[in-house]
Amino acid sequence: MKKLTMKKITITFVLSLFLVSNSPALTLPELVSEIKKSATQSSAENRKRVADFKSKRDQQRSLLANAKSTLKALEAKSDALKKEFDDNEKELAGLETVLHERSGNLGEMQGTVKILSNDLGSRLEHSLTSAQHGDRVEFLVDLAARKELPTIKDLKKLWFEITREISEQAKVVKFKASLLNGDGNVEENVDVIRLGAFNAFDMNGNFLTWQSDSLSTGGILYRNNKQPTGKYMAMAKEFIKAAPGTVVHAPVDYSKGTILELVTSSPSLKDKVKQGGIVGYVIIGLGILGLLLALWKFLSLFASGSKIKSQLKNSSPKSNNALGRIMQVYADNPSADIEIMELKMDEAILRETAPLESGLSFIKVMYVIAPLMGLLGTVVGMIATFQMITLFGTGDPKSMAGGISQALVTTVLGLVVAIPLTILHSVLQSMARKQTQILEEQSAGIIARMAEK
Repeated sequence: MKKLTMKKITITFVLSLFLVSNSPALTLPELVSEIKKSATQSSAENRKRVADFKSKRDQQRSLLANAKSTLKALEAKSDALKKEFDDNEKELAGLETVLHERSGNLGEMQGTVKILSNDLGSRLEHSLTSAQHGDRVEFLVDLAARKELPTIKDLKKLWFEITREISEQAKVVKFKASLLNGDGNVEENVDVIRLGAFNAFDMNGNFLTWQSDSLSTGGILYRNNKQPTGKYMAMAKEFIKAAPGTVVHAPVDYSKGTILELVTSSPSLKDKVKQGGIVGYVIIGLGILGLLLALWKFLSLFASGSKIKSQLKNSSPKSNNALGRIMQVYADNPSADIEIMELKMDEAILRETAPLESGLSFIKVMYVIAPLMGLLGTVVGMIATFQMITLFGTGDPKSMAGGISQALVTTVLGLVVAIPLTILHSVLQSMARKQTQILEEQSAGIIARMAEK
């Protein structure tokens, strides 16, 4: 208490000094009066502060009590919710056990349906029948991705798609569909004939293939500009034009597109000739020239041979054939000496033999040059092949295919040209030799008759 009094006196003294320093000069009574007044005012402020502190303290105590009450209520509620959660967990575990027991084979059935739907969807996506029924793959993919058990409706639709695919494979159907041609343009509402799940044709007999795409577009029929050979095209056209009920032969690709792709992609005769390059075209040019010359020579020898045979049946000489002109030499010199006549006959035979054998030597040269040109093409092709090996190595066989193809094609072309020209040269030479022999025999007969006389 004394300490507090001393503090008050000290504060009062300090305040008095402050007032004295900041006020004009005061008398001692005035100074005492001011000190009392300041002390009274300070005491009132202190009492107000204490009252405010006590009021706030009571308020904080009330708030603390309310918070404790709320915490207690929340803890009670938390205990109740925890007890309810534990009870629900126990009930859920029991229900899951009951569900597992009651499901039985339904889980295995769901797995089987998923596997079947996935496999069937993959098959139908690449099936030719999807060109007509393109709305089924999305359902199968969705069914395979489901986590819940399929409904009876889903199972019935799955069974329907399986049976429909089986039945469609045994049908010949005509329908309209969109078609992508080889130029990249889409043709709408094109008449298409589908032969089961094996082949599809347009009305011109062109083969169509099914190009599957993402589920957003499904897929589209594609008509390649390059079609199979004429044999298969003719069968396709016959099949399209056949009346209902008639039996016709039709091309069936049981591999569902693989064989058709191989047949279509295999090079034609024109493509193989192109692989021979410039050397190949030169060999073909030689072959055509040789064949034309051989044809002309054959017609010439055939005509001269016919005229000679006609002259053999007639004793009077004619100037339109070689034998007639030789006989005319004898007719023009009936009184000539035998030796002179023999010389004149030899001269006439040499004169008539030259036209018969003209052109044969050129054909012989061509059938000798043709395989040499083929060998030249082989060397050029192998050089190109080794150049590709130098640039790209041996890892990519396609880079070497061009040179190897040129080497083989030119060799084949050389042999193809040389073999028939060799045969034709032999035939033509035989014809010319036969006619020359007839001329020599008739000339010898004339000389012999003159010697008898």
